[in-house]
Amino acid sequence: MAEQQATLAGGCFWCTEAVFNDVIGVSGVESGYTGGTVPNPTYKQVCGGDTGHAETIRVTFDPDVITYDDILDIFFATHDPTQLNRQGNDIGTQYRSAIFPHSPEQEAAARAAIERAQADRDQPIVTALEPLGEWYPAEDYHQDYWEGEGQQSSYCLAVIPPKIQKLRKSFAARAKSSQAAA
Repeated sequence: MAEQQATLAGGCFWCTEAVFNDVIGVSGVESGYTGGTVPNPTYKQVCGGDTGHAETIRVTFDPDVITYDDILDIFFATHDPTQLNRQGNDIGTQYRSAIFPHSPEQEAAARAAIERAQADRDQPIVTALEPLGEWYPAEDYHQDYWEGEGQQSSYCLAVIPPKIQKLRKSFAARAKSSQAAA
């Protein structure tokens, strides 16, 4: 089967990108912006919160190795989908929790994933299903940020390792790093 894509927003794209770069069956993760009204937005514009865009990742995966449902379950397990327009100290609509389905089948799967995630939580899930709009790749220095300068960033060091630990704990069979450690 041909590769597929999932477009997800779960706060800072550096953090969600780092998680999905560690998932078996994922061949690529690109940080970018979608869901807004300004063409070709810059990071500075998106961070200002006035463009309507979310910091988003586009995950390319092999559905013969990992399903879209698995991608969504990992997404819900590695960010807080109960926080409206924020993740931790990152506040604003650009940090919202959202899924941008690529097809009616992905939309139905996303609705089911929200129900599964809600069953595990007392607080309501606020993850929005939004139409897949124009995709704008983030600037080059944002791509693979954790693997580059992110490991020298106190922000990244505080936020990303706990997310990767959640991946390894809850989805050990899906994490490249768990396989390497075995």
